[in-house]
Amino acid sequence: MQQKRYKALANSLQAAARWGRRPYGAELLLFFGVLLLKLYAFDLFIAVPNMKMNVYDVKIAIGTLALCSFWTLLLPLRGRFIALFAMNALFSAILYADLIYYRYFEDLISVPVLLQAGQVEALGGSIATLLEVKDFVLLADIPLLLGYAGLLAWKRRTAKPAAVSVAMPAATNAVAALPQRSKQPHWRAKAPRLLLSLALLTIGLMVTFGGINDAKRTWAKGLFESNWWNLSLYNVTGALGFHGYDLYRYAALHWLNAEAVSAETTSQVLAWTEQSGQSRAKLERDLSFGAYKGSNIILVQAEAFQNFMIGKSFNGQEITPNINKLVKSSAYFSSFYHQTAQGRTSDADFASNCSLQPLASGSVFIQYAGNEFQCLPQMLHNNGYYTSVFHAYEGSFWNRNTMYANMKYDAFVSKKQYELDEPIGWSLGDKSFFRQSLDQIAEQPQPFHSFLITLSSHHPYQIPAAEQTLSLGELEGTIMGDYLQAIHYVDEALGELIERLQQEGLWDHTIFAMYGDHDNSISDWSLFETFLGKPLNELEREQIVKQVPLLVHLPDDRYAGTYSSPSGQLDVAPTLLHLLGISSSELAMIGTPLITESMRQPQQNSKLVVLRNGAFTNGGVYYIPSADGLAEHGTCWNVAEQSPGELAPCLNLRADAQTELSMSDLLVIHNLIPELYDKSIVRAGSTQVAARK
Repeated sequence: MQQKRYKALANSLQAAARWGRRPYGAELLLFFGVLLLKLYAFDLFIAVPNMKMNVYDVKIAIGTLALCSFWTLLLPLRGRFIALFAMNALFSAILYADLIYYRYFEDLISVPVLLQAGQVEALGGSIATLLEVKDFVLLADIPLLLGYAGLLAWKRRTAKPAAVSVAMPAATNAVAALPQRSKQPHWRAKAPRLLLSLALLTIGLMVTFGGINDAKRTWAKGLFESNWWNLSLYNVTGALGFHGYDLYRYAALHWLNAEAVSAETTSQVLAWTEQSGQSRAKLERDLSFGAYKGSNIILVQAEAFQNFMIGKSFNGQEITPNINKLVKSSAYFSSFYHQTAQGRTSDADFASNCSLQPLASGSVFIQYAGNEFQCLPQMLHNNGYYTSVFHAYEGSFWNRNTMYANMKYDAFVSKKQYELDEPIGWSLGDKSFFRQSLDQIAEQPQPFHSFLITLSSHHPYQIPAAEQTLSLGELEGTIMGDYLQAIHYVDEALGELIERLQQEGLWDHTIFAMYGDHDNSISDWSLFETFLGKPLNELEREQIVKQVPLLVHLPDDRYAGTYSSPSGQLDVAPTLLHLLGISSSELAMIGTPLITESMRQPQQNSKLVVLRNGAFTNGGVYYIPSADGLAEHGTCWNVAEQSPGELAPCLNLRADAQTELSMSDLLVIHNLIPELYDKSIVRAGSTQVAARK
């Protein structure tokens, strides 16, 4: 009887030994289960609106974990335990770091963030205030697993084989007496694990990339091309998938697809930018250079604010009465073009502040936030200005946290610093936004440079009924009607801002400038024609889409008037630096100062304004490129006659336009600015920022 019991025990031991040698087991299921719970907890903790973890996200998470762990099945049991434990610890640490970083910056940690050390250092002593007890759920299993591993190691070391053989001699004999399986060939022993590993890899690929590709074709269409927000990518790829994609994205941009720039090309870029700088240097002999030295600057970037709104009325009502009043005492540029592409608002920000062309695809703010530029806030900072930027939305949107640190702003005031007492559209209404921003601006040391980015006129233009004060007749209830109500509200907000600047005593010591960032995305031309009361030809439509207002009010109302010569967002930074007497002739900028004595006698057909899509104008002709990109298929419009003309005048200018785009791209994509220009400029900016903090 006892012999049977020993034999049964021997069978159990042998079965357990065989199970331990199998290429699969509970350790892999445990790895999946623990990390799925952590991913769910992470999603719960960050609580991004409209991004709650659902069935799609669980599938993507399983697929991602399969791609990360399939190879461990090829390892022996001990190696598999070690590998899975190490991955669990690494992924847990990443989620924990993401959670802390998100609470401060409303974003996930990305490669550019890690390379921009100031971003992480900004957390500093704030980390303690960002921690919550529940967060340790993400790390709770790590000490338990370490303790378990230590216990097993201790038991193994203290075990006495001799005692086991004495205690169970019959069991040992029984095991020895069992029929022995013939030794399998090496490949047969490895084959099951290899097949299972390949199966897990296949499942991971199908679930992960199949799900993401479905999303890219439907609800996430265009997301990976635009890349406007890391959290939007997280919503598609999951937390671990985001970091995998972010690493791939950075490697593709900076390593895999990066081509070395030849010395000859570098010399060409330097010669071209120096030529551009020389044209600005000539204007420094103008009486306007430095005429407003030491003045404060308030620069407003107005969301989707288009030029065709200025001076217009509908049903006897002025759409922008406050701006119309401001036009009379300001330099108003009526043929001012936005030069944005896929980056939209971020492109306008980059073009206006850094005077370089945005990218044809994607956003500089996302793809090259770690590069070195010579932008307006940095130049002002280096000349004793306190620089700040205000935007009542998530600081991580368009990767602003990283980019603004690189642009050397002293302060970035984002959504979390505002009281949302007037919710409109995407966030805070512009009236409250201006009011709360000015509360802080008034306390800043002077001279200051404050950049304010509005939001209330963002598509789809949902203004509360109480703020819809226009009577729009046939446009009532249409998207154009909603747009008019939004623009009218923003105009009222700007009026209140100007009135308070006057009351605070800042108006007479401040250069106040405002420009629109991009078009309004309304595609129904019948609505435009109803508002304007006339049919529109192709050129008029193109100009409506591309033109935004630029107004620059100077403390003494000097240079007031309307100027119709073409200009663009690349001209904003050089214009402001010129007025303050800060030379931009040795900076990597493309634009031209607009406010000079010579502007009173503008020369037609002199300045070429190049748009990112390849269109351009010099005031005399306007070139509209064709969809196929072939130069000869484009249309060359005679602006004065409002009709298509001979192609030759435009083809003669096209080479210059293409050169501007390519030279700007080389500067941005290959980070040539620190190579071409004195690095002490960049180092000086960094040193002063650190000192002020």
